[in-house]
Amino acid sequence: MSITFPLQVDGQLDPIQEVPHFKSVAGAGNTPLVPGTQVLDGSATFSPMMVMKQVALENNLQQLAAFCKENGVLLAAHGKTSMAPAILRRAITEGGAWGLSAATPAQVRALRQFGIRNVFLANELVDPAGIRWIGQWQQQHPDHSFLCYVDSLRGVQLLEQNLGTTPVSVLLEMSVSGGRTGCRSQQAALEIARAIQSSPVLNLVGVAGYEGALGAGRNAEGIAQIQQYCEMLVDTARVLAQSQLFSSDTIILSAGGGAWFDVVTHCFKNASLPLPVVPLIRSGAYMAHDNGLYSRIAPFAQPGATHHFMPALEIWGRVLSRPEPGLAFVDFGRRDVPFDQDLPNPLWLRDSNGANPRKAEHLRISEVNDQHAYLILPEGEVLQPGDWVGCGISHPCTAFDKWRYLPMVDENYCVTDTIETAF
Repeated sequence: MSITFPLQVDGQLDPIQEVPHFKSVAGAGNTPLVPGTQVLDGSATFSPMMVMKQVALENNLQQLAAFCKENGVLLAAHGKTSMAPAILRRAITEGGAWGLSAATPAQVRALRQFGIRNVFLANELVDPAGIRWIGQWQQQHPDHSFLCYVDSLRGVQLLEQNLGTTPVSVLLEMSVSGGRTGCRSQQAALEIARAIQSSPVLNLVGVAGYEGALGAGRNAEGIAQIQQYCEMLVDTARVLAQSQLFSSDTIILSAGGGAWFDVVTHCFKNASLPLPVVPLIRSGAYMAHDNGLYSRIAPFAQPGATHHFMPALEIWGRVLSRPEPGLAFVDFGRRDVPFDQDLPNPLWLRDSNGANPRKAEHLRISEVNDQHAYLILPEGEVLQPGDWVGCGISHPCTAFDKWRYLPMVDENYCVTDTIETAF
């Protein structure tokens, strides 16, 4: 008996149809899930899918807003974590942020299109096309605030050559030997600041840096290292102020990512300088938090913290196979989940129809391939192909970029909003 298979040998293709944008939505995948949709009952979604829990997001926004208000610091929440307007606009309307931070000119453009009025490019601006676009935007929208870094004379020159006549406020970035971008000495800082002062389009308004690149641990030695770094920023600001190189009536001191904003805040709010200090932190991962990296290192995760964050992101996948005792394969992998800090952390199991929720904390994911997760489980565990496995993630900054769409859900996993990303 011979079996033949239909083969396309004429080289012809069907016309391209609409490309599915919402990969976790069942059917054509061209429209988001409508509010009220139950995402785990098997009728409306494809697996795998990442969801964001609304209660956790709202809590996280409120907790950092309260911290900032109590300590008198401004927040330019980092947009690069999610690049999602539905989340980032809430950071301002619900989370009290002054504005948002970006890392690239393309992110600045996206934030402007999201409707964000105050944008801080927490990086050097050296791309001529990016400089020109930002200059044109500022010229057309003089009521929109913009800040960026400078750490070299060449950086000053590039800004002057491409901004036209549009004035821009800049912060001098400082770092240490072996660190990330940033000027390495006060002597160089003075030279750059004088060049900024002589520029017809640049105004020096502060000093900034990034303490997270130091790689310090949450112990006495690590805290001292971060404090020393912050004091270096303060000392540099003092030298520049004494030389009357600032163009503003205040001095912005900016640092503070997701791991050290408490130490940074304490140092900056207690700084004594010739001009009043405006502390400005730039945390971003706090909106999603996690079940891994930030659950260990975030300030609110430390003993005695008076505020708390909640993990907001979960990845849900279905069991593909139970090929041997003690092992199952789940249908998500490196295309769907972050793996640069920790692997996903199993939290929940459900039957294929979303019923019978039960804890999965006794299970462990040992490895992920492109589209497979290795789930280690007790030999007697009743888990079969098609069942749901829900996991927490580690490091949200490498989670959102894998999804163009995430449903926001309530505590019953019913859709409340649409989250689309713009990476």
